[in-house]
Amino acid sequence: MSVEGGASELVKVVALLGAGVVAVPLFKRLGLGSVLGYLAAGIVIGPFGMGWFSDPQAILHVAELGVVMFLFVIGLEMQPTRLWSLRGEIFGLGLTQVAFCGLLLTGLGILAFDLAPAAAFVAAMGFVMTSTATVMLLLDERGETSTPRGQRIVSVLLLEDLAIVPLLAFVAFLAPAAEAGGQSRWVSVGLGMGAIVGLVLAGRWLLNPLFRLLAAARAREVMTAAALLVVLGAALLMQLGGLSMAMGAFLAGVLLSESTFRHQLEADIEPFRGILLGLFFLSVGMSLDLAVFGAQWALILGGTLVFMAVKAAGIYGVARLYRGAHDDALHRTAMMAQGGEFAFVLYAAGAAAGIFDAQLNAVFTAIVILSMALTPLVVISLRWLIPRAGESMDGVDAAEGLEGRVLLIGFGRFGQVASQALLARGFQVAIIDTDTDMIRSAADFGFKVYYGDGTRLDVLRASGVEKAQVVAVCIDNREAALKIVELVKHEFPHAKLLVRAFDREHAMKLISADVDYQIRETFESASAFGHAALLALGVPAAEAEEIAEDVRRRDLERLTIQVTGGITAGRDLMHGNRLKPRPLTEPRQQGEALSPETEALTRPR
Repeated sequence: MSVEGGASELVKVVALLGAGVVAVPLFKRLGLGSVLGYLAAGIVIGPFGMGWFSDPQAILHVAELGVVMFLFVIGLEMQPTRLWSLRGEIFGLGLTQVAFCGLLLTGLGILAFDLAPAAAFVAAMGFVMTSTATVMLLLDERGETSTPRGQRIVSVLLLEDLAIVPLLAFVAFLAPAAEAGGQSRWVSVGLGMGAIVGLVLAGRWLLNPLFRLLAAARAREVMTAAALLVVLGAALLMQLGGLSMAMGAFLAGVLLSESTFRHQLEADIEPFRGILLGLFFLSVGMSLDLAVFGAQWALILGGTLVFMAVKAAGIYGVARLYRGAHDDALHRTAMMAQGGEFAFVLYAAGAAAGIFDAQLNAVFTAIVILSMALTPLVVISLRWLIPRAGESMDGVDAAEGLEGRVLLIGFGRFGQVASQALLARGFQVAIIDTDTDMIRSAADFGFKVYYGDGTRLDVLRASGVEKAQVVAVCIDNREAALKIVELVKHEFPHAKLLVRAFDREHAMKLISADVDYQIRETFESASAFGHAALLALGVPAAEAEEIAEDVRRRDLERLTIQVTGGITAGRDLMHGNRLKPRPLTEPRQQGEALSPETEALTRPR
């Protein structure tokens, strides 16, 4: 390569980085988000703006690796057990939303745009495929990824990512090809299934031994290279099988989600993911053909608004059908009403199969890009539609540079009571939560609570976990609590972990995770309630205390058995009292005075 050529390529790299560095902070400062900043920068420097880049598709092919790595990181967060727990949302809510919105948009394409049924179907399903990159980045920026509403959105996105595989196969069947092509289609299906089986087998039997071997070599750069090899190798295998590269990366992440090297892999991939994801949005902005937009701006703008409105109606209807609250339904609608990056893949396949012509491909690609650009603005508009949806940070400080001997995560009813003994003794306690209304309310009572999501490693560091002696997890989200436990045990093993358990099954998982202390959130209060009921029935105080202690002892014994034997183990310890209770006669007739507690409970009112 000549010096001049090398300098020219370097200018392009500098232009890409410079555009992102300038546009993203500016747009975030304006409250418009980083996605819109990247898209706007791409339009400015692209072939239809300043013309610094003549071939955005070449950049887009490289930048798609950002989406691939993004889905790998998502896969790392999705352990098979967690995926199984979300099966209802993925295959129920997700499948219903994709099918219903696809049906609505296909009908719209036939009736309003006068498209052939096959073309209308491909156009509709491309728009149904929400932009995973856009939505996940917006959820991450708003700290909603691990919230219940965020998890439902992630579940639908997973189903959509899974749906691209059969959709691509279906496009091939819709192609106006000769009958002889049927055999090659079945071969393609076989290749795809073989790629999936091969990846699963490799992930099950090869990846963990490989990383153990590399970890023993103590070469950090080799571990980074291995992480990239796994992501890109899985993507390549799926691509060779005729499937989605992103799907391969996601499967690789899921297969490694229970590996001891999970956090190391995530840390190694993160820098590449962030840069390439930004590059992806830049290249999407460059791909917006302003010439086509100028010639058919009315069709593209009208198509974007109509498609988004119809899809939004479908999403809202499905959300309400599944008993979602009005606010949650509107939030999901605003996040997912746009098309996504898989539309480019589906439209290209449709054009190659003869279902689309070049003009139609350009128009629908522009519609999808414009919808992605409008999404951050639609999400921002929720602040007017739902005052609580765009939560104000007025009076709320984010966790940054905190210190304390105790890091308390979650300041709801449980956390408030748990903190009082620590504060009364004079210990320095750093408190974080994600409920801005609660944070402001706590300030009225003299508590300083900072905004922070404890499931994020960077937030834990900013909250002072590295110097904390105790991490008290007081949140009521079971999955989030387990994630925090895993992070702290892996990254900060010096800290003692005290965790609020949601129920018995959650407590068993926490015991298996080797936390220092766990307690079911209702156990002590329910035990005290049962003790009071015995007193109200005339049981002497000493006997009531003895029974309560026996129940407590048997409960602990049963919980210990259940950790290894399953939830149904130790059932015989639940029924019957091993003590031999004295017959309940009138204590005063025996000359036995009622205890003060019983006297108070049995006194007529």
